[in-house]
Amino acid sequence: MRRLRHALVSLAVVAAAAGAACTDPPDREMQQAQGAIDAARAAGADQYAHEEFAAAESALKRAREAVDQRDYRQALNDALDARERAQTAAKDTVDKKATARVDAEKAIADASAALAESRGKLKAAESGHAVQKSVAAAGRSVGQHERRVQEARAAFERGDYLAAIEQARGAAADLRATTRDLETAATTGTRRHR
Repeated sequence: MRRLRHALVSLAVVAAAAGAACTDPPDREMQQAQGAIDAARAAGADQYAHEEFAAAESALKRAREAVDQRDYRQALNDALDARERAQTAAKDTVDKKATARVDAEKAIADASAALAESRGKLKAAESGHAVQKSVAAAGRSVGQHERRVQEARAAFERGDYLAAIEQARGAAADLRATTRDLETAATTGTRRHR
């Protein structure tokens, strides 16, 4: 009997605490969720773990709306969900950022190789019998894409690996097209001078 009474009292205390927790807004949990979202954003989750990060922000927004409607139990659930999702986004960001760094290094190396090849073809075309109009256009193109490769390196240095990848891959593709144009111009120029 004593154990039963003790169990009932314990159950009543837990129920009262749970009931009391749902009569007040979950301010502490919402602040923790906001803190987790801020930390995830600072880590770059808005870029590298966008979906999970957006879900965290959405859950916190729902928690605030539930508080406005005085549905504190739902607000608590949404705040806890927001905090968990933000923490998951921050963890995912670490892995995805490391992968993006490696991908950016490869993309920059590829763009640098394409730039070196374009410069070589440009130099050969300038000293050969290529059509001068084509050589001048290719020279402008190489200069433009050289700046893009430099911008990719600068983005890499500041830790913006996604921008570095985008710049480097775009520059590499355009430089390869310029190289093909130079090869065509050199072939055309050689035929004319025969």
